[in-house]
Amino acid sequence: MKERFLRQASKEYSPGQRLAALVVEGGFFLVLLPAGIVVAGRALDARFHLPSIPDATWLMVISALLALAGLALGIWSVIVQFTRGRGTPAPVMATQKLIIQPPYTFCRNPMALGTIALYLGIALLARSPAAIVLVVLFSALLLLYIKFAEEKEMEARFGDSYDAYRRQTPFLIPRPWRK
Repeated sequence: MKERFLRQASKEYSPGQRLAALVVEGGFFLVLLPAGIVVAGRALDARFHLPSIPDATWLMVISALLALAGLALGIWSVIVQFTRGRGTPAPVMATQKLIIQPPYTFCRNPMALGTIALYLGIALLARSPAAIVLVVLFSALLLLYIKFAEEKEMEARFGDSYDAYRRQTPFLIPRPWRK
């Protein structure tokens, strides 16, 4: 499997091909998946008679800000992958160079952090306890994939440069201080 990722990652795609892939990926991760989480969450809430999260204005404001911040971080990460890394988030159109510019200086996985924040904000806005649980499960699977598959592939592609970057940059939660 590692060899397949390396072979796929070695091919550079044109900006038009990468843009087409981003449109498809964006439709899935920004529309279908969040909608699925909300619909499945509400169905599970009804099935298990879970109470709705209270309709507090302050909670809705915080939830909306969380979702917007997550969306902004995710989009920023994708733009940097597209422009500086000459790739996309999809492993089949992987970046062609190691990205160590912001937002990738704050943490190694700003797109995952943004995605988790976006989906959590949406689940809170939907006031669905089951949707929150689904986001937590999705997040756990995403982080396991990144840790055990994507990081190994990055190590194989970028070697010592990635190793040094990994040692100095946190996995997911940014540090307000730098070593």
